[in-house]
Amino acid sequence: MTKTPSKPKAAMWMACWLSLMLVLTVAGREGMRELNVFQLMEVRSALGLLLLCPLILAQGGFHVVKTARFAQHAARNLIHYGAQLGWFFALTLIPIGQVVAIEFTMPIWTAILAASFLGERMTPWKVAAIVLGVVGVVVIVRPAMGAINPGQLIALGAAVGFGISMAMLKSLTRTESALAVIFWMLVVQSIAGLFPALYVWTWPPAHTWGYVAVVAVCGTFSHYFLARAMQYADATVVVPMDFLRVPLTAAAGWLIYAERLDMFTVLGAALILTGNLLNLKPARPVPVPAPT
Repeated sequence: MTKTPSKPKAAMWMACWLSLMLVLTVAGREGMRELNVFQLMEVRSALGLLLLCPLILAQGGFHVVKTARFAQHAARNLIHYGAQLGWFFALTLIPIGQVVAIEFTMPIWTAILAASFLGERMTPWKVAAIVLGVVGVVVIVRPAMGAINPGQLIALGAAVGFGISMAMLKSLTRTESALAVIFWMLVVQSIAGLFPALYVWTWPPAHTWGYVAVVAVCGTFSHYFLARAMQYADATVVVPMDFLRVPLTAAAGWLIYAERLDMFTVLGAALILTGNLLNLKPARPVPVPAPT
């Protein structure tokens, strides 16, 4: 945190984050009624770059996003790009509340990868979080009942991709600024999606461009609001506020699309969120041996 702690201000910025994420989810589904997912992602990345350029210039120019770790940026953002493709595609296949519930397994995959490759400690709370998250996914997907929807598997694959991306991001932020991370994300994804988008390109109706613009604005600035919230409160205060996205998205799906969530999804989401709450518990400090 760099500002005076203030839970009300953190809650205000998190309310902005939640609002943009809800709007992004609905706009993404509506946009994909007329657009291919590659088109949506390409236009979202290109518009995001245009929106980011004034901020880069205000910080002193493009030298602020110079990097010596382009290979790591490219690898991380290609994985993130694939996860985003899966997330948007899943929105068209299963209820949006279910997509977001499965998405919340992402911190669990991040914890596993961070412990495996970044040397972070695997505490008993993290182990319990992983177990609850896996059980929650099994409850939602219900493989034993033979009723697995491909959209559920795609959403789960996207969550794993987001987890890998987040673990790689943790490594990048040790040397890279947030502005550089966002800039290279948009550059890599614009390049990666250009030819697939051109291959499937069809001109959508005029009103669809409005949804695409909303996706670009929300996708670019939602992370700014999240970062602002982190300036006023610890992650252990801010992150649980994001859990409101599960019931709020489910409510939006019910009000806008008449989607009803069954008890399996509600129970699975509760297990996943409980696991995430356990994952936020601080680890006990490692005892330092007394000097001899």
